[in-house]
Amino acid sequence: MASVYRKSTGVYYLAVTFQNSRITRSLGTRCYETAKKVTPQIEKQILSELINGASEKKPQTISFNNLVERYLQYQGHDWAKSTKERNKGLLNKYLVNSLPANKTTKAMTIRSINACNNWGFKHGLINQPIKIEGGSKWESRSRVLSDSELKTLLDEIRDNRFNCFVRFAYYTGARSGEIRSISREKIFSNHIVAYGKSGKRLIKLNNQAQEILDGLDELWDYTKDFVSHKFKKEAIRLGIPDIRFHDLRRTFGYNLIRQGRPIYEVSKLLGHSSVTTTERHYAPLLATEIDDFVL
Repeated sequence: MASVYRKSTGVYYLAVTFQNSRITRSLGTRCYETAKKVTPQIEKQILSELINGASEKKPQTISFNNLVERYLQYQGHDWAKSTKERNKGLLNKYLVNSLPANKTTKAMTIRSINACNNWGFKHGLINQPIKIEGGSKWESRSRVLSDSELKTLLDEIRDNRFNCFVRFAYYTGARSGEIRSISREKIFSNHIVAYGKSGKRLIKLNNQAQEILDGLDELWDYTKDFVSHKFKKEAIRLGIPDIRFHDLRRTFGYNLIRQGRPIYEVSKLLGHSSVTTTERHYAPLLATEIDDFVL
């Protein structure tokens, strides 16, 4: 007999009884949806312990909250700064709000949860690496700005300093994390050395991007939240719907391909690991550019 219940802390527990023996174990979550998903695996483990006389096995002694804290503080991860920020944001938001509704963010969160549990099992903090399904059920975003939307955005952002930042992001196709904070010693005649999601890489400076840097008295030193919030606020004011800062990067690549640039060049400019990555991101967009045909 098995039953799931929630303690006053909000965390769900599973109690399994077999032949007058009972084991209770934390499911490590405040989300009922997640509790239902992990229950069968934990129930199977507990029954095995009860049937095989392993009921004396020490149950999980660390809460998922504490596991997340130790996971994020662990110094042995080979993480880029952006990877650490992403895991921290996803896991901390999950602890407060459970799984998000957005399919892509939900899949990313599940992958972070599973990685955290695997790490906890590997380091002897939990007895079983619980896996939540759904980590691969994500939808690739394909939003690009139309020519009129892009012109409005680049012309009408009022804050001149932030306007320059938005223009620079579009003219380079760089990720936000690669250009939010640039030092002068990393700027060269036709490129900058940046550090971001893919580690160290060179970002090409065309004449438009170089002119922006030449006109700045002081370089930017923005946080991730500042960029995303201010960009969203400006987009709402300008009446441009469903837009994120990263869409500038996608629009950069899309417009270069539309101009006839070889996809190999576009892949290098974007800093993708391979042309295959670039094709995967842009193939759905380019399908709409094929001229009409008759069969």
